[in-house]
Amino acid sequence: MKQTSDGLFQHPGLRRFLIKARLPLFIVVLLLVAPFVRREWLLAGFVVSMVGEFIQIWCFASLDKNATLTIRGPYTMVRNPMYLGRFFIPLGFLMLLGQWWLLLAYAVIYWLYMDARVQREEAHLKPIFGAPYEAYCAQVRRFVPGWPLRGTPVAYWNWTLFSQNNAGRNLVATLIAWALMAAWTLWGAPALRG
Repeated sequence: MKQTSDGLFQHPGLRRFLIKARLPLFIVVLLLVAPFVRREWLLAGFVVSMVGEFIQIWCFASLDKNATLTIRGPYTMVRNPMYLGRFFIPLGFLMLLGQWWLLLAYAVIYWLYMDARVQREEAHLKPIFGAPYEAYCAQVRRFVPGWPLRGTPVAYWNWTLFSQNNAGRNLVATLIAWALMAAWTLWGAPALRG
């Protein structure tokens, strides 16, 4: 299964399509699941998504992509914190459906995607940063956070990087999606069912 998923998630045509179509696909998925949302999961789902969003914007405020080896902020504890944050954002939305099997399926598919994506990124970063990157990889786990590297700034936030990486737009888009989903969950879905 892993070889099949690696091939699927490494396919350049599929990657290009998903990058270009991610916003319309997200909107379509929201529209498809909207009739099935459960009001009692609204707060928990929102909190889970916002934890993921905070991790992601902290990454954006720490990452100078392909310019410097980023060993600050969340990158002191885990090599791929942005993917960890991105895992939680859709997870919160999926929680609104109240289906545990769906959450489990999402976790497995996301893990396979993330593993393939990180393999590509690590192969890309090794020639750019060389031995320091390899030393970093030897000390910091790929997916599961650990203790921060000694002597690295954990409490790091750079507003220039935040802006450069479009973190504000990302945060606003997530908040708008949640506002729409909350409005639907509180007023639209009950009217449809009632």
